[in-house]
Amino acid sequence: MNTSSMEPTQQRDQLYFFDTTLRDGEQSPGCSMTFEEKLSLAHGLAELGVDILEAGFAVASEGDFHSIASIAKAVRGPVIASLARARRQDIELAAKAVEPAKRPRIHVFLASSDLHLEYKLKIARAEAIAQAGESVRLARSYVDDVEFSPEDATRSDHDFLCQMVSVAIEAGATTINVPDTVGYATPHEYGDLFRMLRKRVPGAENVIFSSHCHDDLGLAVANSLAAIEAGVRQVECTINGIGERAGNAALEEIAAALHVRADQYPVRNNIVLDRIYSVSQLLASVISFSPSPNKAVVGINAFAHEAGIHQHGVLSNPLTYEIMTPASVGVPGNRMVLGKHSGRRAMAHRLRELGYDLAPEDLDIAYVAFTELADRKKVVYDQDLINLVSHHRRHHDLVSEFVEHPIAKSS
Repeated sequence: MNTSSMEPTQQRDQLYFFDTTLRDGEQSPGCSMTFEEKLSLAHGLAELGVDILEAGFAVASEGDFHSIASIAKAVRGPVIASLARARRQDIELAAKAVEPAKRPRIHVFLASSDLHLEYKLKIARAEAIAQAGESVRLARSYVDDVEFSPEDATRSDHDFLCQMVSVAIEAGATTINVPDTVGYATPHEYGDLFRMLRKRVPGAENVIFSSHCHDDLGLAVANSLAAIEAGVRQVECTINGIGERAGNAALEEIAAALHVRADQYPVRNNIVLDRIYSVSQLLASVISFSPSPNKAVVGINAFAHEAGIHQHGVLSNPLTYEIMTPASVGVPGNRMVLGKHSGRRAMAHRLRELGYDLAPEDLDIAYVAFTELADRKKVVYDQDLINLVSHHRRHHDLVSEFVEHPIAKSS
């Protein structure tokens, strides 16, 4: 798959995943990685099926350059990209870093909002337009696959944004990324921004448009999906949603949404869905934290149930409260968490798994004892259940002596 040579007809139903866990993700506090960890994660991302792997920012440090070059040499499958500012030194180092890749890409960015131009870059619009064209042409002299990003696009003047994107396409950019750099956009306006660019910019039909969303308002995934609806065919994202400030759009959430709601998003992609959880766990093992427990798709509570009504439903038919199977994203299975909201059926189910098949009258007594314990503890663990049953068995006031209980019998 060479994204730089695709026909427009191929772009309509094929969505490309651009993973920036190793670049934008690593910029998140506490998420820095060693060379060995980056290389291991790069192999995991390749097996996951990402189409483009942004391996780093070559000019950032000697270590980053070395990591990109090593990944470009060792990892096969994805396009390997390096980020570069619209500067000659950045682009030359990026080109050298990705040179070993079978399919290299240089990703050039330059601010397009007046706020960034005035206070960060301290240049006028005309100079920015000239830099955009020059930098893309320079990158194209090294590689055939060049991505251009107008930074802070969602807070940019539309006429000027169209002008900058037009210049980048004319200079040879093959992918145009329109980043919501500070997580400012709403889904409706982000989708409309792409519709406007595709309508107004000459040559827009010959490039792939890309989304890059940050989660400052918690809208990164929603914005990415809105972009797909608007014709975007590359989404930039990270594993577990790590990234600057509140993070980036989470790859696993986008992929799961496309899978579950294929009726709403009729696009194909190359993500191997059941590898998501293992890659999420791999990332968690190399950085300083795991996903939040309530994190969609990969959080430890994503397939956990405590409420009695939910547990009863899931035990009867998982579809009652699970819109996808744990196995579909590589999660070992759902969890029945026993606590004060749990019902009799969930407790009985877990007791049977532990080897206790209680008679109905004993189950009634056990459930009363269980609820009393659950009121004192946040979670009732397996050993708590075993102790509860064993204690009452010794006092002959719970377990019927006519029922065999393998665990109690062996204890």
